[in-house]
Amino acid sequence: MGKVIVTRLAFAIPLLFVITVVTFVLVALSPGDAARILAGPEASPAEYAALRGQLGLDDPLPVQYWHWLTGAVHGDLGTSIVNGSQVAPSLNERLGVTLSLVVLATVISTVIGILLGCLSAHRGGVLGRFVDLAAVIGSALPQFWLGLVIVTLFATRLHLFPAVGYVDPRESPADWLRFLALPVLTLVVGGLAGTAKQTRDAMLTGLSAEYTIAHRADGIGERTIVYRHVLRNSAAPIVAVTGIHFVGALSGSVLVEHIFGLPGLGSLAVSATTQSDIPVIQGIALYFGILVVLVNLVLDLVYRKINPKVEVA
Repeated sequence: MGKVIVTRLAFAIPLLFVITVVTFVLVALSPGDAARILAGPEASPAEYAALRGQLGLDDPLPVQYWHWLTGAVHGDLGTSIVNGSQVAPSLNERLGVTLSLVVLATVISTVIGILLGCLSAHRGGVLGRFVDLAAVIGSALPQFWLGLVIVTLFATRLHLFPAVGYVDPRESPADWLRFLALPVLTLVVGGLAGTAKQTRDAMLTGLSAEYTIAHRADGIGERTIVYRHVLRNSAAPIVAVTGIHFVGALSGSVLVEHIFGLPGLGSLAVSATTQSDIPVIQGIALYFGILVVLVNLVLDLVYRKINPKVEVA
């Protein structure tokens, strides 16, 4: 187990390096100029040039990236170009909001998706066709459209949940759940349908396998076969799709947080991008990369725990 952790973390270092390099280059080459935004439209060319030099934007891109990288290695993600605040503390304040949204969406979609997939594989019929149809529709619906529909229906018309805002769970757990209900539902739809479809397909393969036939011949109960043996042997694709849906929810949080007014990393990424705030965007990309690496590591360990026959990489 320790070897697996060390190996995965060793691979994570070059991955995070590539993520930050690509992010830095794309942001630096994209339209927009933080110095121009800060200077304002009435600034003279001399004032604009002086501000660019003060912010270090006149340095070559490799030099700018090196300055950021050396600071990041020591835990300093720099300061925001727009407001001058330290990037790391700002991201840490918002990290809990994003994790609340993404983790809840992933857990709900995984648990319900697995149960729905198992039932549809075991019973088939109308439920099986429903899962297939739901998987197609859920993966095709644009999240921004789905979010707007959910807000219109549940917040504007039915007044069941608040449309925007966030409450810290330490202040009121009930209000925390109420404000997260609609954003989580927006992210759950696609993940739940995909998990149910993947679970159903894996279970159907397992239910027709030779070991299942042998268990039935030995007189083992059908429920035991389905939920203990077949589900366990179908864990690999289910765990894999869980990781995919976590990444999807993490990327979807950028748009969903913006729609529902959540003060997380996603909404900060939108505002930082519009202002060409490179240090903030770099920090968010790094945090997202670290989260993906850690989740994939946890899922890998979970699968190895479920199926000890997996060889240690």
